[in-house]
Amino acid sequence: MNKNYYAILMAGGIGSRFWPVSTKEFPKQFHDMLGSGETLIQKTFSRLSQIIPKENILILTHESYNDLILEQLPMVKQEQIVLEPAMRNTAPCILYASLKIKKMNPNAVMVVAPSDHWIEDEMQFVANLQRSFDLCEREESLMTLGILPTSPNTGYGYIEFDKLDSRSIKKVVQFREKPDSKTARRFIQSRNYLWNAGIFIWSVKSILKAFEEFQPEMYAHFMKGFDVYNSEDEPAFIQENYPNADNISIDYAIMENAQNVYVLPATFDWNDLGTWGSLHEKLPKDDNNNAVVNATVLLQNSSNNIVRTALGKQVIVDGLDDYIIVDKDSVLLIYPKSKEQEIKGIISQLK
Repeated sequence: MNKNYYAILMAGGIGSRFWPVSTKEFPKQFHDMLGSGETLIQKTFSRLSQIIPKENILILTHESYNDLILEQLPMVKQEQIVLEPAMRNTAPCILYASLKIKKMNPNAVMVVAPSDHWIEDEMQFVANLQRSFDLCEREESLMTLGILPTSPNTGYGYIEFDKLDSRSIKKVVQFREKPDSKTARRFIQSRNYLWNAGIFIWSVKSILKAFEEFQPEMYAHFMKGFDVYNSEDEPAFIQENYPNADNISIDYAIMENAQNVYVLPATFDWNDLGTWGSLHEKLPKDDNNNAVVNATVLLQNSSNNIVRTALGKQVIVDGLDDYIIVDKDSVLLIYPKSKEQEIKGIISQLK
């Protein structure tokens, strides 16, 4: 394996649209959402370690999830877990981890990947990642993997690439926010838009140069601690300084400003598993399009539902169509799948 290959595994999200299974105390990346026998973070770590040395995979997460990671990934050492004392979006944590990697290996190339996505064709994922690494070793490029849209989805951001670029790796024109349905249909018809999966590849030199150019204050803020990174003095510096960093995403901070941004249309199946509906898409289904995880069910006059309970719980459903039915501890959720984006707001109402 190439010792210059590194990964930053993003594992700090809460996954609130998967409530009541995903909670602030135990988010979705630490659950076996598909009943596959592995949690999402375990599956992602395994996939990345097919091309990246295990010891070169850093896991970015909130400090409250440290013990969960050590429990689920026993091969990971404490020094591979990069702890955020406060939630500050993706740009500060990526800069922080990139500076740590620079100190380990200034010739590093890295992938930044979410820990909670589902990728079926792992051979194609590794092949796409290898192509991206090869480019980023040769050129000063900021790369992302884009997903070929299968529908005018309004839940994803989009990447517009140059229609006239005949190369397999395309020049990015711009990143687009989550569109309304009319705009999403127009994107699909244009045939030069991809879903933004939040997977980025670059050399440590390229990304730090971009931070220095486009986010000079943030860069200077984190560079103050460069001498103590990867030492016993690092935690004290981070505890004091990290909460003062700007709350901004890597897309806004860097990708929308840089001119050397490229996208490779991915050749693997992908699902961000962001909602119960997206999970329903990936699960096996019966003749009436019902998906079941763990439960023992009797479904009558019911279709297009997803049912998830503790292992072996008996569930009887009659006359429901397109519903989410989730039983978790003291909470029972029965909710229309068409309103799944609103689940996030229910939590604040209950509080």
